[in-house]
Amino acid sequence: MDSPNSPDFAFTSSTKHNNNNIFRSHSTKESPFSNFLNSPSHLSCPTLSRSLQNSPISSPHHHYFPTKISDSDHPKTTYHCASSVLRNDGQIMSIALSSSSSGLLYTGSDSNLVRVWKLPEFTECGQLRTKASKIVAIEVSNDTVYAAYGDGKIRMWTMIWDTNHKVLKHVRSATIPKTLGYVRSYIAGKDKTQMKHKRVITSIAINTAEDILYTASLDKTVKLWQISDMKCIETIKAHNEPINDIIVSDDGVLYTASDDASVRVWRRNFCSHDQPHSLTVTLHAKFSPVKALTLANDGGILYGGCTDGYIHYWLKGWFVGQLQYGGSIQGHTHAVLCLASVGKYVVSGSADSTSRVWSREQDGQQHVCLAVLVGHRGPIKCVTAFLGGCNLVDDDNEEDSCNVCTGSLDGVLKLWRVTHTKNVHDHNSNNTMCLSQPENKYFDFYKGFQRPL
Repeated sequence: MDSPNSPDFAFTSSTKHNNNNIFRSHSTKESPFSNFLNSPSHLSCPTLSRSLQNSPISSPHHHYFPTKISDSDHPKTTYHCASSVLRNDGQIMSIALSSSSSGLLYTGSDSNLVRVWKLPEFTECGQLRTKASKIVAIEVSNDTVYAAYGDGKIRMWTMIWDTNHKVLKHVRSATIPKTLGYVRSYIAGKDKTQMKHKRVITSIAINTAEDILYTASLDKTVKLWQISDMKCIETIKAHNEPINDIIVSDDGVLYTASDDASVRVWRRNFCSHDQPHSLTVTLHAKFSPVKALTLANDGGILYGGCTDGYIHYWLKGWFVGQLQYGGSIQGHTHAVLCLASVGKYVVSGSADSTSRVWSREQDGQQHVCLAVLVGHRGPIKCVTAFLGGCNLVDDDNEEDSCNVCTGSLDGVLKLWRVTHTKNVHDHNSNNTMCLSQPENKYFDFYKGFQRPL
């Protein structure tokens, strides 16, 4: 049975399709963001469909059980838990993959440690230690690690190669906002809360082209920090409810997801000093708060994970900030708390204690569930993915390999290997398990532009 503190979702209904159970969730009560942060580490796995219960459970001793989830006449996918790690750090809150060739993974938890892992071996190779605790978000960009803590500050480390010892070191470089800035604001009679978020930071994003750090918070605002001098250059009152996630595309467009059941798209105005960012469009999710965002690698598709278990996606148009609703991906029975995208794969982590790997087909118009990763005993709070690894094969081979790292509120960090075998039936098969729904029945899409209220 579920833990009494687990998110409250009234019921699930199942329908038969090709001998596979497809579960749709119906939300009758929305749980606030804080409930997921404070969920007990011993939270039991919610009741799942029979097909999920028969999925392979990961072993803490690194054993694995490859399992096919499709018939022999259709594309074959095998997956297993390659590694499972438990440290005495409490809940795993954040995870980030280095964009450089260093092959490093960073994880944050309730403790004061950011742990560094070497991939694809998945061995711990370092720790970033501070006095502050509760690392709620991590980003890595241009050999710099950004970590947001429970005290509302962001600590930065720079990667430096030590030629003498031939090792990669992390040197503490800065803290945002600066302590000196508080003193100057107090002397000048300014409100120092204009510099620091009033409530906990929930997400951070980096605009590498403009050298800007974005931070989102439960205080309903997004702040922009100039990385060069660590000053707050803008505060956006983005939503009427707490903001759960933000993401910035390569063209500088900012996407914000909130408990007000909407995703908002912001465009930067370089010629306007009074209003540097303006609201382009609001994408409504009716009564379902949006907890997670991710963009496809080419930036052509935006995904939003909601508390009702649905993942909605929008297709980008010709103009900056233009989006058209594409459909919904159904499969999770509880809230989708985290998303990641790599290659043609989309990975979702949920409060139902499972992670799903989806394959994007037909130019993003259809998504097929390739694997259901079962093994955590608590909500999956963070996820990342990368291609290749130990199962990486030549391009001429008919296999694709995706590696997924999941962090859960049960305090366990897991590494999964998912291998998908391609064949001629990939685009003709009707045995697709969980499919995306392209019809626009669940969403209200507002065309054109909308000014902020």
